[in-house]
Amino acid sequence: MSTNQQKIHSTPANLQVIYEDNHLIAINKRAGDIVQGDKTGDTPLSEVVKQYLKIKYDKPGNVYLGVAHRLDRPTTGIVVFAKSSKALPRLNKLFAEKDAQKTYWAIVGKQPDQKSGTLIHWLKRNPKQNKSYAHKNQVPDSKKAILDYEVLKQLDRYTLLEIDLKTGRHHQIRSQLAALGCPIKGDLKYGADRSNKDGSIHLHARRLRFVHPVKKELLELVAPLPQENLWKACKQ
Repeated sequence: MSTNQQKIHSTPANLQVIYEDNHLIAINKRAGDIVQGDKTGDTPLSEVVKQYLKIKYDKPGNVYLGVAHRLDRPTTGIVVFAKSSKALPRLNKLFAEKDAQKTYWAIVGKQPDQKSGTLIHWLKRNPKQNKSYAHKNQVPDSKKAILDYEVLKQLDRYTLLEIDLKTGRHHQIRSQLAALGCPIKGDLKYGADRSNKDGSIHLHARRLRFVHPVKKELLELVAPLPQENLWKACKQ
């Protein structure tokens, strides 16, 4: 197995910190990291970040860290945590009210018919399958999902899309691109031909723009792409 295919989890020693101040810390999440603890019992990224801060600042007691949003486990890219109790409720509000502009990059096997467009679906979540189904029309218990997409680059066998999320639904990008007939590379759950050997999918939370909840300055964070051959081919 090459290094490109090995699953590497984040640790305090290899944590990819994009931004940090007294109130926030932004991490470039690796595929396979879970943001918050779940039934698997695997160490979540939130605990890794706490350990990182404890070591970095030689803190004797517990480290405060608040989780304001999440990324799917096989997805990579920006996750922002609150380092202060002052920042967390403001950060929560910011994400809840869609005041953060989220831009993703996705690699798909089939190029969309249109080079750019807006996708509007009604997503219905199936908790047992941990999957969301996209419907063209409203169905009971569904939520409206909107995203804009644009083709950024045509690779040999794949296409790089840039996606701007207008709503934040469960598995929204994965479900909507699958409904378009363009499932994300490696995303077996949503119709990809085969999985990626490291369990990742080629979906990356690339950019996040928001007004800092305490400093009130505009922040634009960009997450470097994973060190993997197909992602390397996407660098422009």
